[in-house]
Amino acid sequence: MAAAAGPHAGAAAEARFISSAKGKGLFATRNIRKGETVFVEKPVVSSQFLWNALYNYRACDHCLRALETAEENAQRLLGKSSLVLPHPEQCSIRKDLHQQCPRCQVTYCSAECRQAALEQYHQVLCLGPSRDDPTHPLNKLQEAWRNMHYPPETSSIMLMARMVATIKQAKDKEWWIKTFSQFCNKTANEEEEIVHKLLGDKFKGQLELLRLLFTEALYDEYLSRWFTPEGFRSLFALVGTNGQGIGTSSLSQWVHACDALDLPMLEREELDAFIDQLYKDIEKESGEFLNCEGSGLYVLQSCCNHSCIPNAETSFPENNFLLHLTALEDIEAGEEICISYLDCCQRERSRHSRNKILRENYLFTCSCPKCLAQADDADVTSDEEEEGEGETDDAELEDEMTDV
Repeated sequence: MAAAAGPHAGAAAEARFISSAKGKGLFATRNIRKGETVFVEKPVVSSQFLWNALYNYRACDHCLRALETAEENAQRLLGKSSLVLPHPEQCSIRKDLHQQCPRCQVTYCSAECRQAALEQYHQVLCLGPSRDDPTHPLNKLQEAWRNMHYPPETSSIMLMARMVATIKQAKDKEWWIKTFSQFCNKTANEEEEIVHKLLGDKFKGQLELLRLLFTEALYDEYLSRWFTPEGFRSLFALVGTNGQGIGTSSLSQWVHACDALDLPMLEREELDAFIDQLYKDIEKESGEFLNCEGSGLYVLQSCCNHSCIPNAETSFPENNFLLHLTALEDIEAGEEICISYLDCCQRERSRHSRNKILRENYLFTCSCPKCLAQADDADVTSDEEEEGEGETDDAELEDEMTDV
């Protein structure tokens, strides 16, 4: 299916207004079968997380495709340069296609991505020979962000920078402003809660510092409202609310390709055992941070509401920013398509625990069929759940949002 930014012809789903309280939702325009791809969507803008990039998770600067070979990826995650992966022919990375910006040397997976970035936003954001200059306004902005938003990352100030740069470069600026205005907006109090969640207790002072640095680096008279305290807070909240996590991995792609190999039983067992041990060793060395990670704004996906019993899920099987929405069960024409903002373990917790996480991270209380059916359950968690309450699992939430 051809991928395009935003809604596209022939998609099996469309956005519809539900209510002022709930906003928009995504609904099936025809019957959809379990396992079917509902749509493939390209983000209107995306960006790799800054700490992720700093720690050498090498990804295309435009589409976030992993740039390391599967073997290089495993060697880095293991800290073992002598590791050799079997079946190297199953690695899909084409280094011969990689290109760099001739001015700032950021790397792209292809000439197409380099050109797409140049045409949309990179003319404004290219640092040229100042890439390693700590006094450059864009580098000051990124350093300030890294000092405020530590891993596990859930957003990036550069997503906002690419929004501004896109409009600065655009011939039809109003079209882009209208596109960005489609994303969910929040009240002033809700915006403050989102900023607080992203930046912590000192968020007001930090937000103002970011606004001043953002203004120094990117101010544009046409977008002057985005640089006011209120406008910047709204822009920040828009990204915090609507940003969809993206995860890519050349190692994961290699594993999927190996799984599909038709091998003799003994060779299959040996390969499976090798892969299982490899992931155990990587977890000891690198923990949960396996993927190239970033976030993007997707017009259709952002309309998907949450359910604790979702009928669809997002993934990134093409090792880039193309989001696939796949049906988890048969969906009838006219039925709402919902994803889950919680991971599998969190969905099995009590209604009280689930809604505590949703209120803290997404500012709403769920009223899906599962939550309604459990409405009379006591508003307390089990002792076991209470022990886990302190971990409100940014990392787990991020893992769920960036399934590869």
